[in-house]
Amino acid sequence: MKTLCITLLVATVCLGKAHALWCYRCENEPSNWNCVRSAKCAESEKFCTTIVTTTGLGKDSDYRVSKRCVPTCTENFVDTGRGSVSTKCCESSLCNISGATSVKTSGAAIAVGLLASFLYVLRSEL
Repeated sequence: MKTLCITLLVATVCLGKAHALWCYRCENEPSNWNCVRSAKCAESEKFCTTIVTTTGLGKDSDYRVSKRCVPTCTENFVDTGRGSVSTKCCESSLCNISGATSVKTSGAAIAVGLLASFLYVLRSEL
């Protein structure tokens, strides 16, 4: 049993060194809760990005979030008064969990995202 645990630990560490960037992916979703699918990025894609778009004012406002892998990324925030677009970039697996434009990702948020992804994969295979 001890040998098996050590073997699994070594395998996990070795696999982590290979390119294996994973990002959450969704397109133009009205809620961050709809963005829990993760996907492995292509070798050329080095960043995860979250783009949050808001349009309108008050009760007529609309919120949309898109997440994906990208080869290059520039963070920005543009506010026109009638809407805004915010782009956030990060470089570690599943770092684009947050749909908020100004919230730093916490360890707890990453853990919840990993759990949601794991449960989604299990549900898909049943």
